[in-house]
Amino acid sequence: MATYALSRPLVALALAGAAALTAAVPAAAAPPAASHHSATQDALDAITRAGTPGALARVDRADEIWHGTSGVADTRTGRPRLPQDRFRAGSLTKPFIATVLLQLAAEPEYGLAIDDTVDKWLPGLVRGNGNDGRRITLRQLLQHTSGLYDYIHDARFRAKFTGEAFHIHRYDGATPEELVRIGLAHKPLFTPGLKWSYSNTNYILAGMVIEKATGNSYASEVERRIIKPLGLRGTTLPGTSSSIPGPHGRHYSKLYVSGPSARVHDVTDFNPSVSGASGEIISTTRDLNVFTRALLRGKLLPPAQQKDMFTGYDIGDGRSYGLGIRSQTLKACGVKVWGHSSEIPGSLTRTAATADGEHVITLNRNSDWGDPALEQATIEAEFCGPRRLGMEPTAPTTT
Repeated sequence: MATYALSRPLVALALAGAAALTAAVPAAAAPPAASHHSATQDALDAITRAGTPGALARVDRADEIWHGTSGVADTRTGRPRLPQDRFRAGSLTKPFIATVLLQLAAEPEYGLAIDDTVDKWLPGLVRGNGNDGRRITLRQLLQHTSGLYDYIHDARFRAKFTGEAFHIHRYDGATPEELVRIGLAHKPLFTPGLKWSYSNTNYILAGMVIEKATGNSYASEVERRIIKPLGLRGTTLPGTSSSIPGPHGRHYSKLYVSGPSARVHDVTDFNPSVSGASGEIISTTRDLNVFTRALLRGKLLPPAQQKDMFTGYDIGDGRSYGLGIRSQTLKACGVKVWGHSSEIPGSLTRTAATADGEHVITLNRNSDWGDPALEQATIEAEFCGPRRLGMEPTAPTTT
């Protein structure tokens, strides 16, 4: 691994003097003073009042750290949520995977370029039903412009996680090859590069490319290149292990059943290989903030790859998607934030940060149901302060 990313000085994106990067991450509006954390706490309390058992947040702003909690980590014991709690962070895996693939592109010994075709690295794998890996690039995988069908929308796959079927299949797991085959059983959504559509199949393939290029598992590369250098003590990629290591609360789900008959189930333990490189990570609010700050400040990628990562595809409504990371301009105050959101059984997570990495929040709630506008309201509260009259939050649509 190149030592560049760890030895160079911090580079704050969008600051004066960072001319090579300002095109990638435009300067954000100045955030409000730190005194408004009460608004963020109110937003967390609104989440639990709406039915989520517990919510947890951490804010890093310059040299200040703030923790917010609401509700409980365990409905049986009443144990509160704690700042050090670990949780399943789902699609927050994607920025880690994208970072590793971009690091490989920056290191000549691997011979990998971000505009290589998928077929160059996984010859013959992406074929059938109009899908063709010879026409899809690695960039398109990371940016969700490949057109590949998202395997989690497959009816038979979803049925395994809906209702009582979850309890039968929660420990089954799946291999990356099996997940890709599910996606390829469907026709592509569009010609590669012409549109944008979020697809977890893309990141299953990206993990396979990392393994082909390095000869190591994608998990070991994430650990070697990101987790250990940044000291992310609560972050793991568990593979097929069904448990959450270290301190953690319970994770709750209605198993995607709606209506008055829906019951709440404890889904803390299950085999996360069904998410793999698209969403298996376990982490903490502290670790996700540290990682996001390091990424935004240029500690993990050289300038060329940093620009690639933060060059976004416009997905509408003031949002764009780069390579494993997205931006959103907050309607309440015009601040532009970068990060990602996630959903996995029993856990919803959102990380958002200003372009210079100075102000970052990670929010987790230990449920997978409820109004996503409440998460958005928490982000708006933190970056914009108390909601302004007539400025209602808007809900994100990507996961």
